[in-house]
Amino acid sequence: MQVSDIERRTMTKVTWRLIPFLCACFMAAFLDRVNVGFAKVQMIADLHFSNAIYGLGAGIFFIGYFLFEVPSNLILARVGARIWIARIMVVWGIISFCMMFVSNARHFYALRFLLGAAEAGFFPGIILYLTYWFPNVYRSRTIAVFMTSAVMASVIGSPVSGWLLQAMDQALGLRGWKWLFIVEAVPSLVLGITVFLILPKTPRDAKWLSPEELDWHETRMQAERKEIDAAHGLTLFRALTDPRVLTLCAVYLSCCMGGYGLDFFQPTLVHEAFPKASTLAVGFINAIPQSLALFAMVFYGRSSDRHRERRFHFATAMWCAGGGLLIASLPVSPWLALLALTLAVSGRWSSIAPFWGFATTFVSGTAAAGAIALINSVGNLGGFAGPYLMGWLKDVSGDYRIGLRLLAGIMFAGGFVVLTVRSQRSRVLASSAAEAKA
Repeated sequence: MQVSDIERRTMTKVTWRLIPFLCACFMAAFLDRVNVGFAKVQMIADLHFSNAIYGLGAGIFFIGYFLFEVPSNLILARVGARIWIARIMVVWGIISFCMMFVSNARHFYALRFLLGAAEAGFFPGIILYLTYWFPNVYRSRTIAVFMTSAVMASVIGSPVSGWLLQAMDQALGLRGWKWLFIVEAVPSLVLGITVFLILPKTPRDAKWLSPEELDWHETRMQAERKEIDAAHGLTLFRALTDPRVLTLCAVYLSCCMGGYGLDFFQPTLVHEAFPKASTLAVGFINAIPQSLALFAMVFYGRSSDRHRERRFHFATAMWCAGGGLLIASLPVSPWLALLALTLAVSGRWSSIAPFWGFATTFVSGTAAAGAIALINSVGNLGGFAGPYLMGWLKDVSGDYRIGLRLLAGIMFAGGFVVLTVRSQRSRVLASSAAEAKA
């Protein structure tokens, strides 16, 4: 069925008013989360950290994230995205800035933990916020575009971080890694204040929608919520204990273990593959896999919506990521290793959109807030385990091969496990498909 003019006009407005701004916010969030990976070489040399200490500090971020995720998302559902997202961004910007004062392992662990606690609720909060605005048939492609901002954080952040580490080293007596944390905290602070000033709490608060567009949007979203409740009828407690939700927690855990295990060590892997490259050159080379992954993510999200299929899209992306990690662990040429990392990065990020497109089809309202936060918080414990295992296995074995192979196996397993989740092609998906063409 042809998309109506009112639908096309409304969804175009919603997309262009919200997504570019939310992408900028997530870029800042993700850069503050992973910039420790760029600072690693200088930082551990100055502070005399082992790889295990670095891996534990990088990963302990996700312990704070896990503990505060569900309550943070439930508060967001109550007070609204504008106030809570602004609070999250300003606080994490301040903590990220304070990373420049790290002088020992205890400081490192404490600030990484606090950064995770501060950022808790941001990503699942945005996913929940998008369910207020985008009907299900638009959701996977929208999440795919939103997730490109995390990849863009690396595309832009890699060369910028390389430049800061090299050009700003010893400026005003400060090492380059300290300048990295100072400069890269600023966008979060500025954007956090901007969120408070301009982000609409609900579609009803969007002054840029005409009455006709708002009526169409409310009718469409209310119909979807009613059909979700009729088909699944999950309360908050039932959502948090639903076998599908718990299985998806385990699946997302495998995705995050492999993904963050790679993210926090990718600059180091690139540096080892190209040992003669300068810090700035490593920054540019490190941006290549993410640059190519951007195209894969958008294509993959559109494919998932076009075929109205989520599980096999997610599984295939996970298997590609696992294959890339496996190849990267072999004694191959530098450029083949970079190609393998590109495959791993593309698969790792392309899996996110179909995953959340599937995970948000059988919950709504407060149940959705709780379920999304639970899946994301448990999954992100993989962000603790992955980097820690990579660092510990490097200290034990002397290289990263065992760690990469372990992460590859975990991602392969996650791809298979998601196929065991009963496919609930709900009436929401069916009705959306009848109303709109992806």
